[in-house]
Amino acid sequence: MALIYVPLERLWPQYPKQGTFRNEWTLDMVYFMSTHLPLQILSFWFYCPLPRPQNIWVFRFFRNLSLECLGFCKFSWPLWLQILLNISFIGFCHKVPFLWRFHAVHHSSKALDWIAGSRSHFVDDTLVRGFILAPLMLGFSQSIILTYLIFVTLHATWTHCNFGPNAKWLEKFLVMPRYHHWHHTSQTEGIDKNFAIHFPWIDKLFGTYYYPDEWPKRYGLDGQEIAHGFFGQTIEPFTRRKRTR
Repeated sequence: MALIYVPLERLWPQYPKQGTFRNEWTLDMVYFMSTHLPLQILSFWFYCPLPRPQNIWVFRFFRNLSLECLGFCKFSWPLWLQILLNISFIGFCHKVPFLWRFHAVHHSSKALDWIAGSRSHFVDDTLVRGFILAPLMLGFSQSIILTYLIFVTLHATWTHCNFGPNAKWLEKFLVMPRYHHWHHTSQTEGIDKNFAIHFPWIDKLFGTYYYPDEWPKRYGLDGQEIAHGFFGQTIEPFTRRKRTR
């Protein structure tokens, strides 16, 4: 990932003064190694069409569940509805106070780049992945899921990049870095906007689309402070805290 995105950020940065080793890059690296990478490996291992131990109950459970629910998912849950439900869950993470406690960690970055997207509480990351990937497992083949996992890994990292160039013809159909950066701004006009992971038209449908020509000037949380450091941010969401965003 670093070999792909660091050169892009060095050659065409939106914020040249930010640098590769910005403030809190070590914190994001800890999140990458402790949360993002293990969950990513587990996701690929779980969904890849590879032989796996049959004596592990979780594989037997979901294999049987897939066989029983495959017809229901295919014929009762159209793809467009699954997409809307999945994106709606991302919005719930912002609106439901209990979920926001965990999701606020992801929005606490005051500068974005390729590694900043890895800053995510393990509860938040697990819920989002499970809510998005579980329906796919019930209704799509393993090869399709594997293809999606590869795509979302590359695309999600790219949308957090400190990368200035834009493709005007593509931005109407696919979320670009500037679009997702507005989702992370602490400026009032961009708060609770641009929830869509891949397709901007979904935000237009929900009335959460915001895409001005300029880039955000500020990132992070608006009117809310969270603990400093990995361990503090991991423990704090389990305590009661008033939602201020």
